[in-house]
Amino acid sequence: MLIRRPPDIPSAEVTEEKLYWTRREFVRAAGLGAAAAALPGAAGDLLARGPGDAGWRGDEDKLTPWEDVTGYNNFYEFGTDKEDPARNGASFRTSPWKVEIAGEVARPAAYDLDELLRGLAPEERVYRHRCVEAWSMVVPWNGIPLSRLIDRLEPTSRAKFVEFTTLLDPHQMPGQRRAILDWPYVEGLRMDEARHPLTLLVTGVYGKPLPNQNGAPLRLVVPWKYGFKGGKSLVRIRFTEGHPRTTWNLAAPDEYGFYANVNPEVDHPRWSQARERRVGEFFKRKTLMFNGYADQVASLYAGMDLRKNY
Repeated sequence: MLIRRPPDIPSAEVTEEKLYWTRREFVRAAGLGAAAAALPGAAGDLLARGPGDAGWRGDEDKLTPWEDVTGYNNFYEFGTDKEDPARNGASFRTSPWKVEIAGEVARPAAYDLDELLRGLAPEERVYRHRCVEAWSMVVPWNGIPLSRLIDRLEPTSRAKFVEFTTLLDPHQMPGQRRAILDWPYVEGLRMDEARHPLTLLVTGVYGKPLPNQNGAPLRLVVPWKYGFKGGKSLVRIRFTEGHPRTTWNLAAPDEYGFYANVNPEVDHPRWSQARERRVGEFFKRKTLMFNGYADQVASLYAGMDLRKNY
């Protein structure tokens, strides 16, 4: 059970984030009230109402320290080095923020973020996060299951996929001034993947508003897939009948498949995916099928050739 911090405990008495917390230490120490005060309206509500147990994956997984979660990132819109997003995203403006809802859906519109999320119940999830480059983290995300937003938007019977698009703004995002990828960044999920209870729309981390370098103010996290599936700084969610054309799959289809499920039996063409190194640890560990979420998600891919549909 997760325990909320009583609101009258001064923040100065809370364990510092730089300590390498275990699951139970984080549960005792983390408070969401102060973080919620920094966000207006519904976005703040997501951090104000307290955590839930659904995301905890086990006491053996120590949380990755705040400094690593927020300082070691892939976010090519701000640069290709892991430190570039924190360095180049410091002045990125995330308010006001609109998200366009489009395609095969009953409620298409451009929504203010507060309006889009208003009234949706928040949860706190601690997820393993695996990158295709064979490094991983354990991250305490704050957000809402994507399925709840999908239900609110009422997709039509023709909606088979959900497409996610990141902001295109080369003035604020210096990485977009180079032809590293075909901007804007686009990702996609099958509808059953998008509706799965583990799929999360994230607005915060470690009980605080999501930092710019982590995809503020709204990003996607799909914990059984490689990290590049999680689009950041989302400005468009489109429901489609056809298969979305996604950025990395277009850029290098022999290296980055549409599904991008964590599968230790399918190597990247340039390196093995059989083992991974947790950020902050020296030794590598065995990569788990579906990143350790096989019991929850393997049924989504029953009958599929996961070597072909990588």
